[in-house]
Amino acid sequence: MDEYFLEPPSYDRTLRQCSRIKLQNPEIKLFPIGKSFLGRKIYALAIGNTKNAVLFTGAFHAQEWLTCSLLMRFFQELAGAYTQNRLLLEVDIRNTLREKGLICIQMVNPDGVEIAINGTKSARHMQRYVETIMKQSDKKWQANVRGVDLNHNFDAGFRELQRLERESGITGPAPTQYGGTMPHSEWETRAVVGVCRSFRVRRVFAFHSQGEEIFYEYGEHTPPSSRLIAELLADSCGYRLVQNNGLASHGGFKDWFIDKMHRPGFTIEIGRGQNPLPIQDLNPIYSRLLEMMLLAVII
Repeated sequence: MDEYFLEPPSYDRTLRQCSRIKLQNPEIKLFPIGKSFLGRKIYALAIGNTKNAVLFTGAFHAQEWLTCSLLMRFFQELAGAYTQNRLLLEVDIRNTLREKGLICIQMVNPDGVEIAINGTKSARHMQRYVETIMKQSDKKWQANVRGVDLNHNFDAGFRELQRLERESGITGPAPTQYGGTMPHSEWETRAVVGVCRSFRVRRVFAFHSQGEEIFYEYGEHTPPSSRLIAELLADSCGYRLVQNNGLASHGGFKDWFIDKMHRPGFTIEIGRGQNPLPIQDLNPIYSRLLEMMLLAVII
């Protein structure tokens, strides 16, 4: 087992691992798509035909860093099969990726992940700001360094989301569930939107934790094919299909993608337990989801 996957995926360790994957697989692409509020560059890995790609995203939420480890594990194995021209689950990866591609943003929220793993000192000049917000709530830190929940910051039913937040007593920066003053107010959100528009990705998959669930619909623009794709994914891993509800009903990445791009988008809630899920859960989760993740790329 690669040492990277034995510990939580801090920002610096993840960048080094990305560089190693690129070094071992020269044909893949590694490039910055933007940066966080604190200036940490947000990187994407890409393989195959990026003109016909799906997008995997992880670590929107600080405590859900295991999604970053999962995406790194999958991309590393996929890239290895591509470079070595070998099968993965009996699929000819090199031939398949001539037609289709994968773009992977493994850590959407680097500032938040650093706070979750290494504490508030990782917030640099924002340390006191973060600590002040933390004192006002007993909830774990899921937001970016500005106290904005990135998966509530997308332009999908945003006014309704703000109403629901106010009804829940959320009126300003918080450890979780505050969507910000306006959609796409955050640098991290705009970076992800930019990738979707620049590459015209055909589907998006947002990985979160936890619950072993798959969300696949949002409003009237949900494509007819979304249900069938979701059923195929669920059948391969045993996760259940669910519908949005409450504060999870609007403002999410997959919600925006469906609503504005009119293409299939999915949220995958990995694992079970209390966030952050321990690094020891990575192996069983990966074993269970490998087939599903490969299907997500090739179907």
